[in-house]
Amino acid sequence: MGAGGSNGGTRQFLIGLIMMIGGGYLLLNGIVVRPSLGGRIFGVGGMPVTSGMILIPLMFGIGLIFYNAKNRLGWIIAGASLIALVFGVIANTTVQFARLSIFDLLVILVLLVGGAGLFLRSLRKSG
Repeated sequence: MGAGGSNGGTRQFLIGLIMMIGGGYLLLNGIVVRPSLGGRIFGVGGMPVTSGMILIPLMFGIGLIFYNAKNRLGWIIAGASLIALVFGVIANTTVQFARLSIFDLLVILVLLVGGAGLFLRSLRKSG
């Protein structure tokens, strides 16, 4: 018995897994991530808030936590600042495909989706 209780399912499982890994690697390798220009995270009342401005309350919150770890205000300030910092980094990131030919994209998609199909078929019970 192989994967999913089917005969020969182990070979389909491994081939599908290898195809998915290869297609996923090629897909992620073909994506370019760049920071947006400006460095501004968001605006409050028309004034831009930069990541440097968010570090000030983060350091204050961390200082409160080190002074007294049970201080809820320190945890709230540090947590909110960290969330705002992560949100700002994600909001100022541009994700785009690198220059791929249609053949390259088709090979990537066939590897990824075909591998997922083989992988899932190997897990299905036969008969």
